[in-house]
Amino acid sequence: MRLSRYFLPVLREVPKEAEIVSHRLMLRAGMIRQQASGLYSWLPLGYKVLMKVQRIIEEEQNRAGAIELLMPTIQSADLWRESGRYDAYGKEMLRIEDRHEREFLYGPTNEEMITDIFRSYVRSYKDLPLNLYHIQWKFRDEVRPRFGTMRSREFLMKDAYSFDEDKDSAVKAYRRMFVSYLRTFRRMGLTAIPMRAETGPIGGDLSHEFIVLADTGESAVFCHADLLDKPIPGIDTDYEGDLQPIVDDWTSLYAATEDIVDMAEYEQAVPEEKRVSARGIEVGQTFYFGTKYSEPMKANVTGADGKDTPVHMGSYGIGLTRVLPAIIEASHDDDGIIWPVSVAPFEAVLINLKAGDDACNSACEELYAELADAGIDILYDDRDQAAGAKFATADLVGIPYQLIVGPRGLKSGEVELKHRKSGEREAVPLAEAVSRLKSLIVPQRMDQV
Repeated sequence: MRLSRYFLPVLREVPKEAEIVSHRLMLRAGMIRQQASGLYSWLPLGYKVLMKVQRIIEEEQNRAGAIELLMPTIQSADLWRESGRYDAYGKEMLRIEDRHEREFLYGPTNEEMITDIFRSYVRSYKDLPLNLYHIQWKFRDEVRPRFGTMRSREFLMKDAYSFDEDKDSAVKAYRRMFVSYLRTFRRMGLTAIPMRAETGPIGGDLSHEFIVLADTGESAVFCHADLLDKPIPGIDTDYEGDLQPIVDDWTSLYAATEDIVDMAEYEQAVPEEKRVSARGIEVGQTFYFGTKYSEPMKANVTGADGKDTPVHMGSYGIGLTRVLPAIIEASHDDDGIIWPVSVAPFEAVLINLKAGDDACNSACEELYAELADAGIDILYDDRDQAAGAKFATADLVGIPYQLIVGPRGLKSGEVELKHRKSGEREAVPLAEAVSRLKSLIVPQRMDQV
């Protein structure tokens, strides 16, 4: 993509309404545009990152055996009355009527709708286990939307729903999603710690929040320091095998949110030198809630004994529009965002320091074509602007590698390669620039973890 033809409305000034780093940088980098309180348009750069995050989630959900579908944003109030949640949910639910005065709602979550789909088609235990998921926009009328897309009213969410014959099978499904989440967030460059958590309005008696530590986190968290660098399960993880040892290993170390923490237990379980008390951002949550929805909604299956019983269910959410600011909170500096290669809007930016110079133009055009042919997701800054402005833009939007072409370097047959994360600069022979860049990028891509 040539920057001269791209839509990238970066801002020089820091927006006054932005309270935290990620909100400021997402606005300045031209990723989002606020349309109303808690409502945002996703501009091309931000949307590109969002779709890379979505791709990682889909790959890991599919790998764990979940099956993707798509449910509508608008739901019938009758389904929520069946489950008993319509009146209990509160003002966060946006209730609406159509022209025939039938009651609907803008879905804040999808337990009722997925249960209705399940009960319409599945009758026998032989069709289980089953895990269905979708990625869809949702709406919760927050009292105080804040922190940009971290706590917005409209948000993009992945929610998966497991269906099993009994509790033991349902807990196995829970473990599959638990392990899948460990891999999912690490592939995005995040260290997300699973913490015991309250189940809230979703219900159930087993739940973990996946928390990214950050000074701007919404809640206090308490955990064992060894969780911060624990290796995640590999790409060859067998989701049909016994995952309990992996879950036991991760949950053997203390980790809890402020809503559920027992300070006496925490201090007894964690040596003083290993205690981490910090703020955290929730990027995902897993729930097992048994027959909370299947029983009132009569989602039954016939077992091997010929008897009908309600299925045991779980739900598993990831807030995509929360993940992006969480990554930025965890990875930035004074100059801007520092994206991991796996979710970066572009993997590298080619910077022409002297647009209009024949030698620079020729070298850049050849490099641009070669980088594209090599499969590098490249942005070419071909604008007729000062070098300082180009460097500032590249640093602000956080592209992992900058390939810099200027008249002085070309005279000696070299280009400069800047590593955005470390700030390291290296001179690279022009003929080796593409292969050098590829050797850095390919091992860090989302599909290599």
